[in-house]
Amino acid sequence: MGKYVYDPSTFKEVFEKEFVYIKGLLRNAKRFGNKSALTCPIRERTWTYRELNEECNKLANALLNAGVRKGDVITYMFPNIAEFVFFYLAPQKIGAINNPINYRLAPGEVAYILDESEPVVFAFESSVMDTAMKAVEMAKHKPEVMIMVDVDGEASPPNGVVDYRDFVRDMLKREPLNEDEIPSTAFDETTRLYTSGTTGLPKGVPINNINEILSAHDVIMHFPLSPLDKTMNMTPWFHRGGLYSGGPNPTLYIGGEVVALKYFNPDLVLDYVEKYKITYLIGAPITAEMIYEAQLKKQRDLSSLKGLCTMGSPLERSACIKYMQVLTPNIMNGYGTTETFWNTFLRPFDLPDKAGSAGRSCTDDDVRVVKVFEDRLAEPNELAEKDNQEVGEVIIKSPAKFAYTYLNPKFNEGRIYKGWYYSKDLATWDENEYVTIIGRKDDMFISGGENIYPVQIEEILNEHPKVADSIVVGVPDEKWGKVCTAYVVPKDPSLTAEELDEYCKNHPMLSRFKRPRYYRFVNELPLTATGKKKHYVVEKMALEDLKEGRLVSPRKS
Repeated sequence: MGKYVYDPSTFKEVFEKEFVYIKGLLRNAKRFGNKSALTCPIRERTWTYRELNEECNKLANALLNAGVRKGDVITYMFPNIAEFVFFYLAPQKIGAINNPINYRLAPGEVAYILDESEPVVFAFESSVMDTAMKAVEMAKHKPEVMIMVDVDGEASPPNGVVDYRDFVRDMLKREPLNEDEIPSTAFDETTRLYTSGTTGLPKGVPINNINEILSAHDVIMHFPLSPLDKTMNMTPWFHRGGLYSGGPNPTLYIGGEVVALKYFNPDLVLDYVEKYKITYLIGAPITAEMIYEAQLKKQRDLSSLKGLCTMGSPLERSACIKYMQVLTPNIMNGYGTTETFWNTFLRPFDLPDKAGSAGRSCTDDDVRVVKVFEDRLAEPNELAEKDNQEVGEVIIKSPAKFAYTYLNPKFNEGRIYKGWYYSKDLATWDENEYVTIIGRKDDMFISGGENIYPVQIEEILNEHPKVADSIVVGVPDEKWGKVCTAYVVPKDPSLTAEELDEYCKNHPMLSRFKRPRYYRFVNELPLTATGKKKHYVVEKMALEDLKEGRLVSPRKS
């Protein structure tokens, strides 16, 4: 050993105090003060970095004034509007936790989140006011402060709810705390997202400052992003993919401009690309297909577009080629989870040759496909053959972007093991470690970019007094990718698809996008010897039944 020994104590002290996401915004407010940060096309308004910081300061000061302190939770239900960005950033200035949730959830699902996270503040956009108020009525936990945001200025807040404009009125634009006084460390939770598990109930996923910053870095280097870029994420920001894949998180951290899209409309997206000179579009393959079709019908100037990134499902080769020809030559695709962000990536130089696969692991990640055993998790070194034939489970090591726990640690079992996240995604891989997703261990499918977990819908269907049992699967749909289809064993022969649809429509724990689109009544369901449902068998049946017209649709929309 030499005369001097490295002492990391000062580095640890500085790192823990300074590696905090919100300080990136503070730096940008100084160095890019007059540069555009956020544009809301609905309002036809743009906030500079200085103005965005001041808006966040007003909200942070109002939250402090309302008694919000370090570690308190701020839950909000917004589409992609400017206030989403304010609520994402402002709590971080005072050490509180911002918690965006799906505005499409049913009241009972929102109530479940309110009871688990126990937010001090609950904010919602006026378009989901009924859902929000029903959720609060159902929940045991009652938020101390409730705020309504009304972009159009036409709604009045119900009793006990304050209008956002009144909440921040007369609040100071200066920093609520000095930069050195921000009560947040590199390891503190900043953002809490909710995903769903095999039971269908939402699971809280904590994200800390290290995850925030290194998720931003990941996108910045993979796109790559610069302060000159303008991004539009076409998916809802409450998703990990929406907020972090070229959404507010990386774009504002690098000093670029975010253009908000309240609701997806392909023609509107293309109009905005032309008008605002957007450089990156981000969305699911289904949204890419829609903007492709819209561009064919009416040409817009897309010369500003440097890249289109898809995520959420595989991108087929034929689709990739036509998007490269009509939209932009630079197509990308990311695969990941709410917990770990994206972990494999297809870059433009991978495409179109590797289209259909999920790509290889991201720069700071390690992704493997391991063998699947019925009675235990595979060890991280029990690899599936790299032959694109043997199906295994995708496991992910992502210390940069994953906090390595759920909010409720009971969900950790079977998911976090020896530093790896076990995704329950089934896949093959090749000798160069390109991963191709095959399906889900828990039979989840994706409809319109939303994860659908059959178990939750089956449990709700089975609550109906005329239902003996059910299996739910997804069948292909041109618009949504897949739609929910239920095979039902009736208790009562008078049961109809229309009756079940009305029941699902009014069920407080079932979101609209989870309602079955098709039904088929059967005498029995395929089960294993131990009584487990064979979803894969029904999925094959459903494809044939759809083709032969044996599925019943009780509604037109």
